[in-house]
Amino acid sequence: MSDVSVNDGQQLEQAVVVLSAATQLIDKSLSALKVRTAKDGRVLPARLDEHQLACFELSVSWSECTAAKFLLAHAKRLTDESSATNTFTTRLATLFCADAVTNTLNRLRPHAADFGLTPADISAIEADAGAAGFLAQQLAAQNIAAIGQMVLDRDGDLGPDLLSEHHTMMRDTFRRFSDDVVAPLAEEVHRQDLIIPDEILEPLKEMGMFGLSIPGSYGGLQEDDKEDTLGMIVVTEELSRGSLGAAGSLITRPEILSRALLKGGTEEQKQYWLPQIAVGEPLCAVAVTEPNFGSDVAGVRLRATATEGGWLLNGAKTWCTFGGKAGLLLVLARTSPDMDLGHRGLSMFLVEKPSSDGHEFEVTPETGGKLTGRAIATMGYRGMHSFELFFDDFFVPAENMLGDAGGEGKGFYYAMAGFAGGRIQTAARAVGVMRAAFERAISYSKDRVVFAQPIAQYQLTQVKLARMAALLLACRQITYDVAELMDTGAGDMEASAAKIFASKTAEWLTREALQIHGGMGYAEETPVSRYFADARVLSIFEGAEETLALKVIARSLVENAQGAA
Repeated sequence: MSDVSVNDGQQLEQAVVVLSAATQLIDKSLSALKVRTAKDGRVLPARLDEHQLACFELSVSWSECTAAKFLLAHAKRLTDESSATNTFTTRLATLFCADAVTNTLNRLRPHAADFGLTPADISAIEADAGAAGFLAQQLAAQNIAAIGQMVLDRDGDLGPDLLSEHHTMMRDTFRRFSDDVVAPLAEEVHRQDLIIPDEILEPLKEMGMFGLSIPGSYGGLQEDDKEDTLGMIVVTEELSRGSLGAAGSLITRPEILSRALLKGGTEEQKQYWLPQIAVGEPLCAVAVTEPNFGSDVAGVRLRATATEGGWLLNGAKTWCTFGGKAGLLLVLARTSPDMDLGHRGLSMFLVEKPSSDGHEFEVTPETGGKLTGRAIATMGYRGMHSFELFFDDFFVPAENMLGDAGGEGKGFYYAMAGFAGGRIQTAARAVGVMRAAFERAISYSKDRVVFAQPIAQYQLTQVKLARMAALLLACRQITYDVAELMDTGAGDMEASAAKIFASKTAEWLTREALQIHGGMGYAEETPVSRYFADARVLSIFEGAEETLALKVIARSLVENAQGAA
């Protein structure tokens, strides 16, 4: 093994030690929170809400450090080779780790007492000579700029992704489609607020994309006895690289609906609906969110009232993405009049409707009632359109309740099963948008001349590109590795971490890509302005970052923390 490889290994070992110290600090704070918020061995949500700032910052720090853990593990898998490619990966991984540890300390330091820590607890890492030397070396401007120059020399190539031959083939197939079909149409869809055109939809149907989450026995492409979350991830990433609104989210809705069907549908419902969904006929949408209830699914108020032969739906839904074009809606409704039942009074319905290409639609079926929809104007994420829906005595046949009569009151659980993959898919969407912005930033920085030289040759640009590369690689790796974990039945918490971290990172990275473009970045004719607008939605949908941080990540971390309760 060469000296370079030995140094790579030593750098990674140092990074693991420093990262471990930071995670121990997080663990200590979680234990302190457990003492403050638990009673009789059980963490009380009301008490936890009294420490929201600490919970949020700990969740974000834990998510970033988790991404660092996955990236360091990826770099270590490559250390048996001594090529420049692997040295580059190591340098990105150790830079990211140093930034993650520093960010964690900076979040904890101003509010040490709120975290149950002392200033000495926080400064202990920086006081350690080995850790201090590692951080100083990694965060030195000269080191970061040198990595930025490597990024430029490699034209943005982030090194081996270690995908299998099968997943590499999937990635390359959809990358070509994204480059050849999606990207040329993306600006027109965004700037004119168009619905996704058939030039994108029809080839994707033929490629089987809508069946990626459906078992082969029901007409899909997935193995009957094995899920392939990573396959969906690489496809989602490539389509999002072409356009988040015009392609990147198309796979999400059929995945949610098919997961819910597989979890709670009768065999007859599965046999009837899944083969149709697999070929994209009909297209799907999900109607769960309501005007006053977003992530609080248990507060759903849209009413389903029993009537002869079925149910009458009355009420409103909002942020139903693709609700106009879709011919099948997965609708969560309250079938029990007792609001005190919360999520136990909810049921799920499969609602059929005609497909519409407009920004508004109205459905008045022969069975009576009415369903109207109106697209919500948004700053980005255009193409699929998110709709407000209004149900007025809209009839749904009894057999369209998910699970039939046995599914009454179980809608919440079916919804959770459906959304299980949504968070990791959002991380993949974020990675795709970031990759597009990153590639544009590199290209523009090489071409744009300011004060007699390309801006790529300035230290500040190189520092920006180095950090963009490290963050993008970290987001990619946590997304890939967690996808594989989820196929083993694990990784739910890590999926939430990937979603929060990648979504927040996408906002920063697309902002920096826009900034590198200067005034042209702010112009709509430049794609980076679209990436910036699209990235902003990622922290909101599929679980707002505050809800994930406070109600999912922090609660679970505190409940599982060591220490007396």
